[in-house]
Amino acid sequence: MIMMGGVRVGIVRRGGRVVPHVTGLVVVVAVLAAATAFGLWRRARDGRVVEARVDDQLLGPDELGAPLGERATLVQFSTAFCQPCRAARATLAHVAADTEGVVHVEIDAEHHLDLVRRLNILRTPTTLVLDGSGRIVRRATGAPRLAEVRAALPG
Repeated sequence: MIMMGGVRVGIVRRGGRVVPHVTGLVVVVAVLAAATAFGLWRRARDGRVVEARVDDQLLGPDELGAPLGERATLVQFSTAFCQPCRAARATLAHVAADTEGVVHVEIDAEHHLDLVRRLNILRTPTTLVLDGSGRIVRRATGAPRLAEVRAALPG
């Protein structure tokens, strides 16, 4: 083994050849590559409004604690310490204020665990777009973008 300033820099093999000691470096590079790939994948998916995969479940005023909008209801599941929930709240409130017949309802996920489990809410913020009858038509996980929310509104 060759030491330079107390740091292991290589291993002496047969024939006097020095092979660099890079196992730790390889592990660090692999972990950084995996973390970067995950971060890019997550950023690409975060906030996207997609077609809902809920079997025609209806949500009514009793479950939401507020009346449904005539055109659509934007249901946001959030928690007290969720930073992206603030951005989602501002975006959804803006759309509801600017669009006739659209209502924004925020539900505290911690206090409505039965609804969270039933609707398979895995993280906050999660936004559900309901049509005028309360049927879930779209879903977004993460803070949705303004243009995507407007495009997801039924009718």
